[in-house]
Amino acid sequence: MKMSDEVVIPASRETVWKALNDPEVLKQCIPGCESITKHSDTEMEARVTVKLGPVKAKFSGAVTLSDLDPPNGYRISGEGKSMMGSASGGANVRLEAVAEGTRLHYDVDAQVGGKIASLAARFIDPTARMLAGQFFERFAEIAGSMKDEAPLPQAVAPADEVPVPVAAAKAHVKKPAAKKPAAKKAVAKKKR
Repeated sequence: MKMSDEVVIPASRETVWKALNDPEVLKQCIPGCESITKHSDTEMEARVTVKLGPVKAKFSGAVTLSDLDPPNGYRISGEGKSMMGSASGGANVRLEAVAEGTRLHYDVDAQVGGKIASLAARFIDPTARMLAGQFFERFAEIAGSMKDEAPLPQAVAPADEVPVPVAAAKAHVKKPAAKKPAAKKAVAKKKR
């Protein structure tokens, strides 16, 4: 199953980026998520219960963040196992600053295998689409209600390479004083 969509979030890219990397926010957004344990900045473990038609399965597995490009986006991937089978998938997430806040673009892919795939095959695509939609809808609500973060620091150029606006450069340049005519010439003009 593959799907793509986008959502506009009324928050800065930095705020949305912070939310995308917060395990507590992710836990609130992933439908059926019971727990997320953060092991590192890019590795987490999750327990999720998913219902596919008449079949309910509890998955435990790894969540990985990769292709990190703060605050522009990343790939979030997950792989889980259950007594009913396995599931894997991920989403490429791209953040774009817009007048209304941040446009979050996502491309999702998901696969299910094992008994659950054969028992609930016709429910997999619609359920995966519904779960992805619920995740990003809930994420937009939470991230949109967060206080905006300051922009991420930019690399600082060495002092000798810092560009100076032309007007500012001109303001600091002392102009040579205009030459005043000699006092004798001024006197000479008065006598004539």
